[in-house]
Parts: sequence; C-alpha cells; structure tokens
Amino acid sequence: MAIILRLDRMMADRKISLNELSEKVGIATVNLSKIKTGKVSAIRFSTLNAICKVLDCQPGEILEYVPDEELVTPK
Repeated sequence: MAIILRLDRMMADRKISLNELSEKVGIATVNLSKIKTGKVSAIRFSTLNAICKVLDCQPGEILEYVPDEELVTPK
C-alpha cells in the first residue's frame, strides 16, 4: 500500500509558492517541503486541515492511494 502526496500538483494549480503556503499554514518551510516531496511517513490532521483550508481543497485532492501491485515497475 502506498499513499502518494500530490501537494506539489495542488500548489501549482493554486499558483502558490512553498514559502507563501508555509507562512499561511504556520509550519516550517523545510517540513512543508518534505510533505510536498513525499518524504514523510505521517502527517498530522491539524496540518492537513490547515493545508486544505489555505488551498481550498479536499484531503483527497492531496492524498492518493496506489495499490502495491501498481507501484512495481517491470524489469
């Protein structure tokens, strides 16, 4: 099971920079960058709530479930 973060896509759609989103959400740019690049194993609901509020979106627009078998690349 894999949860893919699509924050980068949503930010591009909303034309908002990492620094601007960081300021509005109230978390450090480095932590938001880790979320954006998918280099996190968890995200607090309060953080997800704040991101969705600022970007005016639903959590499902940021998070995507991909079954394991779709992640395996052929050799």
